[in-house]
Order: sequence, then structure tokens, then C-alpha cells
Amino acid sequence: MRAETRGIVDAAARAWQGPGRERDLLVQSLKAAGAATLAWAVSGWWLQDPVALMAPWVAVVLVQATVYRSLFKGLQQLAAIAVGTLLAAGAEALTGNILISVALVLPVVMLLSNWPRLGDQGIYGPTTALFTLTSAPVSSLTVSHRLLQALLGAAIGIAVNALILPPVHLRNVRENLSSLARGTQETLASVAEGLAQGDWSADTPADWRRLADQLQQRQESLRSARLWSHESLRLNPRLPWTSREKLPPALPPESEDQRWGSIVSQVYAVVSTMVDVADENRTIPTPDQQPLREYGRLLADLAAACEARAEMICEPATPDGPHGALDEALEAVERHHGALHKRLTDERYVSPGTAAVLGTLLIQAQNIWHDIAPDAWPRAAARA
Repeated sequence: MRAETRGIVDAAARAWQGPGRERDLLVQSLKAAGAATLAWAVSGWWLQDPVALMAPWVAVVLVQATVYRSLFKGLQQLAAIAVGTLLAAGAEALTGNILISVALVLPVVMLLSNWPRLGDQGIYGPTTALFTLTSAPVSSLTVSHRLLQALLGAAIGIAVNALILPPVHLRNVRENLSSLARGTQETLASVAEGLAQGDWSADTPADWRRLADQLQQRQESLRSARLWSHESLRLNPRLPWTSREKLPPALPPESEDQRWGSIVSQVYAVVSTMVDVADENRTIPTPDQQPLREYGRLLADLAAACEARAEMICEPATPDGPHGALDEALEAVERHHGALHKRLTDERYVSPGTAAVLGTLLIQAQNIWHDIAPDAWPRAAARA
């Protein structure tokens, strides 16, 4: 309970301090509450409509995370509400009995609620049918009012979302991409540290696997954020009227998503190989300690290169900035890679079993290097 309270306080502090996910959530919540209040003020207080509940109910749901989603979901919800209302009214008119109408209509609208074209808004079909049959006398007047109130609530919800701080989800792409890059650096650094120590604990390979699994989860979050960013730019009235100074910063290109996706795949392969090496029940030979330590230094250099790449996602390029750090890390990668590659071919230095395992690991490291800086990798390949 104390941890949850602390989490709420921290989220509130982050929302107060500046832009971020917490502030976005706060703004959307306040907009949804405002839309529902406005819809009730119009339908219940001003128009005194007998089914005024429909307007705020629809309005609060349609303040979605993007303007496009508000409009798209609004059309789906209106269709589901219309189907539920009309079928319920028709059944009541034919049978004259609420219980029989409920028994007849619910199976039909429940099946229709699974229609893909209605998406996740299909559930509003059966709920509206129930409200229609149980909340008031069913008549042409109440049915028409219910549909008009749903239309009013949809219009208010969509208008509030589109005209008051319409959401633009560009920040999340940069944040998730940076998180993925830094997570990759942390995973490589952890493996490098373990190889440098030489004496692993029984939990070390499990920790590496956990870090690699977290990378794949971060990759999924990046894919989701990229989809949200594209959607938030559609039908958004905020962008054409926003000055260049106030426009959100440009998104990192999608080629960066592909770059880090490929790097994550290779890091996962490195971790899988090391987990197999550490497994006493596998027949994979354990490499000699000295070559493993040198491979660990190579991974540490790759981790530094990943860190520099992560900095380039968030900061502009400067001579002494991330580009300079990346060049230094790549020089170290090239140096350690060349030395380790030559030694692996020397039978006096490593055993055949060590050469086989370290050769696989070296290829995986080469692939990481290539993905970090494709222009730098062929130089080492030509020298090796």
C-alpha cells in the first residue's frame, strides 16, 4: 500500500514538472471529465431530455488518445448503439413484453457485438438494448431521443478532443527508442562485466536472460508507440495552425527502429549462447577464461558504442558530443575485434572447442557492430 501511494505521488510530481506520459494522462482524463460535464449540461440541464444519460456516457468514452481514434470509435459506437436501440424497440413492439424482448434481443446483439467492423465498441449494442428495454417506457419518442443524445454526446466528445489540446504522440517514440538503446547497452555491459569477472554465480545467466527478455518487451513498446504517433497525426487540427517553434520535434526515422531491432536480435543470440555455455547439462564446451575475458572487453566496447548511439537519439550532433564518443568506441571495437580474431586462428592460443564457441560469439558481435555503424564494420573485416 505504501509503495502504491508513493507511486501515485511520484506520478503526480512528474505530471507537474513537465511534459511526459503522466501529464498526457492527466490532460486526457480532465478532457474526458469536461466533455461528460458539458454533455450533461446540454442534455440534462438545458434540454431536460428524459434520456440525458446517453450524451455524457458517449462523450466520456470518445475522448480517445488520438483525434482519429475518437472519430473512428465514435462511428463504431453510434452504429452499435443504433443497432441495439432499434432491435430492442422492434422486439418490444412485436412482443409487448420486456422479459421476452430481452430474451430475444440479447443473443442477437451479443453476436453482432463480435462483428469486426464494430471493433471494441460492439459491446455498446447489448448494453444499449438493455437500457432501452429496462430504463423507461419504450416508444418512438424515447428511441429517437436516445439516438439523438448519443449523437450529441459523440459530437461533444470528438469536438473536445479535437479542439482542446488535441494529442500528438511523438514524444513516446523518442522515449521508447532511447529506452531500447539504453537497455541494449545495459545488457551488453552486464554480460561484459560477468565475463571479466570470470567466476559466475548460478544466477548470472538467468539475469542475462531476464535483461534480454526485457529488451524484447521494450521493442514491442516501441512498435506500439510508432503506431500511436502515426495515428495521432491523422485528422489532427492542431498541426496546421501550430508555428514551427511550437511543433513537436521530428521523429527519429523508422530506420532507427529497424537498426535497434536487429541489434536486439543479435544481443539475444549472444545471451542465448552464453546461457548454453553456462548450462552444465549441455555438451557445449566451456571456453578458456582468457579468450572469454577478451570477448568481454569487446562487448564492453560495443556497449559504449550503443550508449553513444542512444545519446544521438536525444541530442543534436556536436564535434565533442555523441558522434565523438561513437568514433572512440568503434575504434576500440575494431582494435579488440581484430586482435581476438587473429588469436582465435592460433591453435597455440585456444583449443578447438574454445575456437568453435568463441567463433560463434565473435560473429554475433560482428553483426552488432555492423548494425551500430555499417560504414565502419567493413574496415575491420578487410583487416582481419
